[in-house]
Amino acid sequence: MSDEFFNSSDSVRTSAPLKHARQVRFEGPVRLREGGELPEIDVTYETYGELNSKEDNAILICHAISGDSHCAAHDPDDDPGWWEVAVGPGKPIDTDRYFVICPNILGGCRGTTGPNSINPETGRPYGADFPTITIDDIVEVHRMLMDHLGIEKLLAVVGGSMGGHQVLSWAIRYPDRAVGAIPLATSPRVTSQALAFDIVGRNAILEDPNFHGGQYYAASSGPTTGLAIARMIGHITYLSREAMARNFEADRYQPRSGSTDFESRFSIGTYLGYQGEKFVERFDANSYITLTKAMDLFDLGTTRQAVAERLSASQARWLIMSFSSDWLFPPEQSEQLVDALLATDKRVTYSEVESSCGHDAFLLPDDLDRYGELMKAFLANLNGKKTAEPQEEVGRPHASPTSIFHTQRLDYDHILELIPPATSVLDLGCGGGELLSLLKRRGNSPLVGVELDERAIITCARRGLDVLRSDLNTGLDRFSNSQFDFVVLSHTLQAVRDVERIVEDMLRVGRRCIVSFPNFGYRRHREMLGRDGRAPESGLLHYKWYNSPNIRFFSIVDFDEFCAEREIEVHQRIALDTQAGAEVREDENLNADMAIFVLSR
Repeated sequence: MSDEFFNSSDSVRTSAPLKHARQVRFEGPVRLREGGELPEIDVTYETYGELNSKEDNAILICHAISGDSHCAAHDPDDDPGWWEVAVGPGKPIDTDRYFVICPNILGGCRGTTGPNSINPETGRPYGADFPTITIDDIVEVHRMLMDHLGIEKLLAVVGGSMGGHQVLSWAIRYPDRAVGAIPLATSPRVTSQALAFDIVGRNAILEDPNFHGGQYYAASSGPTTGLAIARMIGHITYLSREAMARNFEADRYQPRSGSTDFESRFSIGTYLGYQGEKFVERFDANSYITLTKAMDLFDLGTTRQAVAERLSASQARWLIMSFSSDWLFPPEQSEQLVDALLATDKRVTYSEVESSCGHDAFLLPDDLDRYGELMKAFLANLNGKKTAEPQEEVGRPHASPTSIFHTQRLDYDHILELIPPATSVLDLGCGGGELLSLLKRRGNSPLVGVELDERAIITCARRGLDVLRSDLNTGLDRFSNSQFDFVVLSHTLQAVRDVERIVEDMLRVGRRCIVSFPNFGYRRHREMLGRDGRAPESGLLHYKWYNSPNIRFFSIVDFDEFCAEREIEVHQRIALDTQAGAEVREDENLNADMAIFVLSR
């Protein structure tokens, strides 16, 4: 059987020798968080690219449970690595630009000290005597390696899943040693459901008759069946319901070609059996127990306050990504991290990437055009070499689903005049970040955008902006009272379902709020509807009735009344005729096609 039947994160992984691996030994004893110690530690690692003269381009990649130091091929003759899609010349983590370090983690089985390593005190493998380790212990060994390599400060620490836990630990333990932090598909701690799957997997190994109390290295056979079953269970959690249906529903009763000792009546059964048996070829059962337990012990807390307290020391700028179909580390867990960081005023960009690939999405090429591009743009802005904006995007916003503009935004000059320099701004429905970019050049800070369109978020990242992917209809609960001097909702109110909620949230979060919207009382709109009996389609309203995002049709008079009824103070009102490019001062509701309101409670 071959993985050609189904693109998997295991497709390129083998047990072949690591041709470019290096190793360093750290003499101990090294004391561990859970009370144990190791007399010495060997660390196997690989590097890619070159450290520049300023020594400010180093990126540490932290792998997940089944990974190793070989994240990418070094040359055409080398075997592909586990993150081949993302690491290499011209790729999102560009080895022509960055110096990349990827170590095999403590407790692993591909060269770094782990259960299959020889215990110098006994002369035989540690086996089950290998002490309990934690994510913090793994990161401490990373720190020792960085010191050995002479890297005082990393440009970024990057990792997914359990690798994301390592990123979080880095930011907490060594807040001044990384400029950026990129955790993908991770969490403050694993869910009880994920913990249950790990427990079942560990028990499958422990109860294998060939486990021999963990000292199976000299035996004729080890716990291969238990490890294969553990991997089969784990592999299910890495997939999504959509991916499994897409790949196994049509031929459910047609087993895939190839032999397996496991049940092979169904196509998915032969696939899982193949994955389990392939995993046994390159992984150690004791390492699987050790590393899954380390991940399960990782815990930043269950409340926003608890997680915020743990992350409060962080000095990094953050890019957090989740994947919509990931049920092992669901998006709401990444959002817990985002909310905790916002609570302590950290710089963070967040995107939930739409994907049908499940937890494995961050390892696969399917969605690389979004998660890869976002990483690329974020990294470029960390070292001050901002990615050049596409020419067609300069001077105008990215067209997001709720935008009514395809040309230069005519209201920006007025909004800029309404926002004093050196004030903080939250831009709701920020599109590609044109307004935020103008404010950034003027020195306003901090600046945060909220946007739903994934492509627009990438454009914001290219401009060096912090933006959160979120649906405004879910509210602004992640922001605290009076967190910003100004909250802007520019030409999006007409596309919001719960107008009352979003306006109240804006008034709570911002000391001043600026709302701009198309005026449906404009004379040309009235003429189209009253004279021609047609849905308004002129000026700012370029959509057809059947594809318009606008679900609210209201006028300046309507919004005035809305504010009066709720005792919202209107500090300023600006009416514009965008066709003439002029401010309207007479009969605004008839002659203006755009309005800008400045509000507060």
